[in-house]
Amino acid sequence: MSVGEHDPYTGQRMTGHEWNGIKELNTPVPRAVWFFLSITAVFAFVYWVLMPAWPLGVTYTKGLLGIDQREIVRESVAEAARQRSWAQRVAQDDYATIQADAGLMQKVRESGRALFGDNCAVCHGTSGKGGPGYPNLAARAWLWGGTPDAVAETIRVGINSGHPDGRIAQMLAFGRDQMLDRAAVLNVVTYVQSLSDPTLASGPEKAAVVAGKEVYDANCASCHGPEGKGSTDVGAPDLTDSFWIYGGDRQSIFNTVYGGRQGHMPAWETRLSELDRKILTLYVLDLSGGK
Repeated sequence: MSVGEHDPYTGQRMTGHEWNGIKELNTPVPRAVWFFLSITAVFAFVYWVLMPAWPLGVTYTKGLLGIDQREIVRESVAEAARQRSWAQRVAQDDYATIQADAGLMQKVRESGRALFGDNCAVCHGTSGKGGPGYPNLAARAWLWGGTPDAVAETIRVGINSGHPDGRIAQMLAFGRDQMLDRAAVLNVVTYVQSLSDPTLASGPEKAAVVAGKEVYDANCASCHGPEGKGSTDVGAPDLTDSFWIYGGDRQSIFNTVYGGRQGHMPAWETRLSELDRKILTLYVLDLSGGK
């Protein structure tokens, strides 16, 4: 085959090679390839001029920008040291001292937000306001106490978590386990509602409230207190406020009294470091205004 032969379809020159009847075209390199090769060459030249690039025995070309990777590393190490310094202060200082330091608390909020989002938000929500079955951490309605030490201990050991020091709490199933008949359950539900809605005590359900108080005194006061204010010793919620873990409507309260409740919170002692738990404690307290 002649080297000068042209393909009748494309008009391209042939190379003169043929394999099993297949003739090879002498197709030129596409312009796009030449373009990108040229751009690459220009970029490489500019990079060599601006950045450290060529070794010269015991030294190297510094580049017009004078960028020094060792200096960048030194700055990164220094920044890491600065970051560790605030963490060390959090680890060493007491809660009141940290809460009084606005700059330190800003660091706590930034770090605590990430810790809370990764470990707690799945139950308590990203804003800490909880939901059905999960306490509102921004409401200052603490089941086990709202002091820094109490909150830190709850985070450490959990609730019904299986931890040797874990907090244990359970609401009995008064109806399901036949400790109270249906009429008594309905009466005590009405009384419990009247603790946060006193108008019920003087309305059409006055008799049910009176009967419910007798049931309450005999079965509920030992945990929730004679006035329904709850007890942080056993994790019994305050029944007189407007914060309800499982709902404060008549049906929700009935379900709680009839079927009981047993919430669960994992123990974080083996999952988070002592510093992380302290940051979380400060962050959770900050959600409720620091109290």
